[in-house]
Amino acid sequence: MKRLLFGLALLALLATAAAFGLLAWQRGLSDATPASAAPVSLARGAYLAAVGNCAGCHTARGGERLAGGRPIPTPFGTVFSSNLTPDAQTGLGGWSANDFWRALHLGQGRDGRLLAPAHPVTNTTLLTREDADALHAWLQAQPPVQAPRRVHELRWPFGSQLAIAAWRALYFKPGVYQPDPAHDAAWNRGAYLSQGPAHCSACHAGRNALGGDAGAADFRGGLLVGLGWVAPSLHDPAEAGVQRWPADTLQRWLRDGHVDGHAALGPMGEVVLGSTAALNDADLVAMSVYLRALPEQVVARPEPVDPDPRRRERGAGIYREHCAACHGEQGEGRRDASGAWAYPALAGSRLVTQASSANLIRLIERGGFAPATPGHPRPYGMPPFAGVLRPEDLAALASHLRQSWGHHAGEIDAVEVLRLRTAAATH
Repeated sequence: MKRLLFGLALLALLATAAAFGLLAWQRGLSDATPASAAPVSLARGAYLAAVGNCAGCHTARGGERLAGGRPIPTPFGTVFSSNLTPDAQTGLGGWSANDFWRALHLGQGRDGRLLAPAHPVTNTTLLTREDADALHAWLQAQPPVQAPRRVHELRWPFGSQLAIAAWRALYFKPGVYQPDPAHDAAWNRGAYLSQGPAHCSACHAGRNALGGDAGAADFRGGLLVGLGWVAPSLHDPAEAGVQRWPADTLQRWLRDGHVDGHAALGPMGEVVLGSTAALNDADLVAMSVYLRALPEQVVARPEPVDPDPRRRERGAGIYREHCAACHGEQGEGRRDASGAWAYPALAGSRLVTQASSANLIRLIERGGFAPATPGHPRPYGMPPFAGVLRPEDLAALASHLRQSWGHHAGEIDAVEVLRLRTAAATH
């Protein structure tokens, strides 16, 4: 009886929220910006597709570019990306500029159905009509690929139109980005790029149990479900905040994925390779201005437990055996013959001392490989150790790193390593 009552209450809540969501959608439809009369630039569309890394989600591993089918894990099941090529049966063939605008601005497919929130509609709604039309024109100019849509594998009721409408009522408000008069043109351009086309919050937002966030400017950080990585906070300089970085350093890191011993690894390496490396000089400056101006907010950290001497001793031995030759006896790192960093310093590394140990564990297990970009075409890499170190060894090594050379980030145990492996195994 209790389950039945709970189910009825949930349905009533969804129906109410969905009604409000429908009203919000209708308001957004009535406010939709008409198509621009100006000529559409395919070069502009290509640039936006690169900055937005459309191919990153809309290309399945081993599949045709932009043909969709890539599985995207969520807390509620798996969503499969759609075919963006102009195939008439399975892609965007026949989609008008208005159809495409509604998909970006309102999160509504050509058939009228609401798109699953894995499509970053809270970000794409910010795009200007001119940018949406340019992106549509470029996609229509790509080679068509026949690739039938894969049905989402979402648990009930999360894939239903009722649930999606309810989610939208709670967390989505359509609207093109409006410049903030309190800031200059560079800041506003950087905000538009970061919140809209580059959709940084799609990874760096702090999401609640329903997958909702505080909007496109939410960069509090959170777990990337199904990947085992954490997107660290962009507000905390001790996590991934760049408020204290020189502007030139950040611009080179966004372009090259490697600067002054800082390397883009894991999912962020893919972002640099597929997105920020494509930014032109003016947009690199703009994004740097915006990200460096984000307000500083410290991430809450649990009180570190007393270190286990045996675990620390074991971790120190593993470090000497497997890590010290590259990263130095005291974690000082190593430079190559040119004087550039070959192997980054671990002493003082933010990745080592982040509140969550997830990224450190994932890096040790899977290896570290920065993106090969024009500005840094031959990065050094680190081999994976998942087949060499047992969970107890990984925990000991990570604990040694997090508690050495002035670090006070706290220890982890084998249970935490196994938990992180389980989180990544769903991908």
